Amino acid sequence: MSGMRTTLLMAGLTGLLLVAGQAMGGQQGVIIALLFAAAMNIGSYWYSDKLVLRIYKARPAGPDEAPELYAVVRELSARAGLPMPRVYLIPNEAPNAFATGRNPEHAAVAATSGLLRILSREELAGVMAHELAHVKHRDTLTSAIAATLAGAIAALANFAQLSLLFGMGRDNENGNGFGAILMMLLAPLAASLIQMAVSRSREYAADAQGAAICGNPLWLAGALRKLGQANQRSSMHEAEAHPASAHLFIVNPLKGAKLAELFSTHPPLEERIRRLENAAYGRV
Repeated sequence: MSGMRTTLLMAGLTGLLLVAGQAMGGQQGVIIALLFAAAMNIGSYWYSDKLVLRIYKARPAGPDEAPELYAVVRELSARAGLPMPRVYLIPNEAPNAFATGRNPEHAAVAATSGLLRILSREELAGVMAHELAHVKHRDTLTSAIAATLAGAIAALANFAQLSLLFGMGRDNENGNGFGAILMMLLAPLAASLIQMAVSRSREYAADAQGAAICGNPLWLAGALRKLGQANQRSSMHEAEAHPASAHLFIVNPLKGAKLAELFSTHPPLEERIRRLENAAYGRV
């Protein structure tokens, strides 16, 4: 179900790009914007793992540095049929975790010191199984494609604004200047909303797959409940958490992030916990 929803959302982004491109810049405008956005996001796709690990000062964690974390990841990777990812420890007391890497062969998982402090071994297994599910689903690739399409739409809007500003768009071949202006204003917002919806859909899918990998949905449900409570008290400081990478974490790391659900990269924790508990007890 989550896979179908993601496919439909990606199709919606593609359709929005084509419609907005035709309205704002014609076929040539679509191609230029798509190439521009792709060039930006291909670099991000290939090097984002190194960048995000450096941003959060993550240190390699082997069996000596973090024996329980390393053992849990090794066990779950074998159970999921995945290569053993690189394991990192983030020196931060705010409990959280993320996975990154362009494919399973180049994956890395990272956990904060605060996560290891508050979770039981079973709850830690639930969290790391969720992160390995992202690796298995190649969600970094999905996010990169969604970012490319959304970025192309934003680039189109910027090109169109510059054209209007410098008088280059006075002769509108389509004869629909009002439609172009409307698309210029609304298309980037719509693209951002769809991109966020893609991220939320992938989180639900990783929860379900993670529960299957670790073998007990209640382990992840219990971990999410603890993470929600802990992050209400002490999230990462603004200087530590970066909005561009917030979607990677299992829970939103931004301090005081109580934005409307429509504008969130993460589904509501209560709904995620409810779905996991329903799966555990066989409820529909």
